[in-house]
Amino acid sequence: MNNNADKIIKIDGVDVPFKDGQTIMDAALAADIYIPHLCHKPGLSPHGSCKLCTVDVNGRPASSCTMPASEGQEIANNTPALNEVRKSITQMLFIEGNHLCPSCEKTGDCTLQAIGYHLGMLDGHFPQFYPRREVDASHGSLVLDRDRCIMCELCVRASRECDGKNVFTISGRGTNRHLIVNSDSGKLVDSDIELEDMAAHICPVGAILIKDHGYEVPIGRRTFDIHSVAETDLDDVILTKVRHHDE
Repeated sequence: MNNNADKIIKIDGVDVPFKDGQTIMDAALAADIYIPHLCHKPGLSPHGSCKLCTVDVNGRPASSCTMPASEGQEIANNTPALNEVRKSITQMLFIEGNHLCPSCEKTGDCTLQAIGYHLGMLDGHFPQFYPRREVDASHGSLVLDRDRCIMCELCVRASRECDGKNVFTISGRGTNRHLIVNSDSGKLVDSDIELEDMAAHICPVGAILIKDHGYEVPIGRRTFDIHSVAETDLDDVILTKVRHHDE
């Protein structure tokens, strides 16, 4: 038996091929089926922290970015019930941080904001937390604004798995969880992060920003002003495949 031959799962009634070792998310994105997500990035290890990608697998909830695809799976993804839960999760992410979109440099390029639009979010629904979080502007090229961190750990994984460093980690539990810098002082300036590192550019919100380059692209011409989050994420999968092919 050829274990590399395509097998089939069903997502919202559509036959989707997969190979051994792929997750439901891998198979879905390869088939141009969008599953909302924030903590997933092709090429990085799956994390399953944001829970936006939760789907129903044979009637039971599972994170599609960590759940292996397996023959016989009947998967519900784009349903009113799941999208309503996803909207509530997105609203909680907004109110747990300080996401003031009109004044944020990342507006129009923010995946959290784009997910909100995708899910039809009109307000935060829940009372605002307004947490007090530290901003680290010590680095010559980067700013770390913890106000907007959503604990997706993309920067943590990118630093470890792609940059070969260990610049970031998450500390604490519950509402006390926060992003820390692995340096003696706890400051970015004393870490070995560089502007060229993937960790410096992978943040889906405005927690890591490049100095001296704010608002270079006018509002109205930014990523999600032109493309939906679904289009952008599916294009990202295509670009990742091209890069791996070239390598």
